[in-house]
Amino acid sequence: MTTQEHRLEVGALTWFYREAVPINVSDKPPVVLLHGLLSQSYGWRHVLPALTEYGFRAIAPDWIGFGYSSKPDRRTFTYTPEAYITALEAFFDALKLERFSLVVQGFMGSMGLQYALRHPEQIERLAILNAPIALEAKLPWKIKLFGLPLLGEVLTQDPLLVDRTLEGGGGYRIEDTDLDIYRRPFLKSSEAGRSLQAVIQNMQLSQVTAELAGFSQWQHPTLVAWGLKDPWLPLSLAQSFTASLKEGELVQLEEVGHYPQEDWHEKVSDRLLPFLRRQA
Repeated sequence: MTTQEHRLEVGALTWFYREAVPINVSDKPPVVLLHGLLSQSYGWRHVLPALTEYGFRAIAPDWIGFGYSSKPDRRTFTYTPEAYITALEAFFDALKLERFSLVVQGFMGSMGLQYALRHPEQIERLAILNAPIALEAKLPWKIKLFGLPLLGEVLTQDPLLVDRTLEGGGGYRIEDTDLDIYRRPFLKSSEAGRSLQAVIQNMQLSQVTAELAGFSQWQHPTLVAWGLKDPWLPLSLAQSFTASLKEGELVQLEEVGHYPQEDWHEKVSDRLLPFLRRQA
């Protein structure tokens, strides 16, 4: 099944998203996949068609400020978690997604988790891949640098920061043809770097992870799939978080780093598909 690319105007914002639709009509809830920092929906390029093979409609947007979605000036979009949650609400409304399974990854994934906590009635199943899910989670220093005044402005204009971050998160070499797609927004305009700096400066990670403590009351099936080679988020975060869930399952992904869908997509699909197909 071919993955299609779409752009959707929602208010003043333009969302770019990739979508894969099964050949046969299915009543299975769709699956939404959210990427992490410095990644894009392109990171899910292998997982999307795998989902459609089992009858799932799969949707992966580029977060606002990333990839090929809008990169508004911070005077019109604040790049705070609240701004992202509000934008995500409008995006889902525009797509008429009433109930779906949600897959989140990385440091942007925490905002997807906030959304889930605030809209539990919309979530069928939840899967978490290497995301900051506890107060102990911290942005790595190399990424914090992107948010510094002056220095951050220089660093975020270098397209090679994409290579260093995506490959540094797992230790695997990414093909140049794939890196070309990740770099392209930074080569096309300075807006990509300015948006990245705004995200880092407004991430509010300690407040966000404090809110995520509310998952102790979460009632939905949840898969926590953790790349063990993640240099930034240790397995202990996943273990303590999963232990707090009423219906949680932890799987450890050997030889996989911070970006599991990029490092070893087969392992992600092998764990994700049985979880999504399981009957409640």
